[in-house]
Amino acid sequence: GEVGAAASRAPKVGLLGLSPKKIGEDIMKATQDWKGLKVTVKLTVINRQATVEMVPASSSLIMKALDEPIRNRKLEKDIVHDGNITLDQVIDIARTMRSRSMARTLAGTVCEILGTCFSIGCSVNNMHPKDLTTAIKEGEVEIPEE
Repeated sequence: GEVGAAASRAPKVGLLGLSPKKIGEDIMKATQDWKGLKVTVKLTVINRQATVEMVPASSSLIMKALDEPIRNRKLEKDIVHDGNITLDQVIDIARTMRSRSMARTLAGTVCEILGTCFSIGCSVNNMHPKDLTTAIKEGEVEIPEE
């Protein structure tokens, strides 16, 4: 959602004959609804035409699911993300991340996302993510297949 310094992009896209300022504006348009979050952007250049594609990380998807207010990353540091999300939201995030996951089943991917929830500091269904991971592994909580 925010444009970084054009000087950091210039060595990378200048070699391809592209304008760093225009690339920055394209990135800003593509990431408008992710304002205040760090996201990875994939640039595809074909015939000197750049297309911007979002590559969401699990942590940024969880932050978006928490529905926190937009913050200025330069001014506000060390934010505590102590919100609560539902297991359905975690399963939706796991389905989004499924192609990049190393787990064999969707339940394994859900456990990966729960680990990210733990590191961020949010709870899932008002439970600690580690407790939920244990319940999934023991079969107490059922995760649908794909």
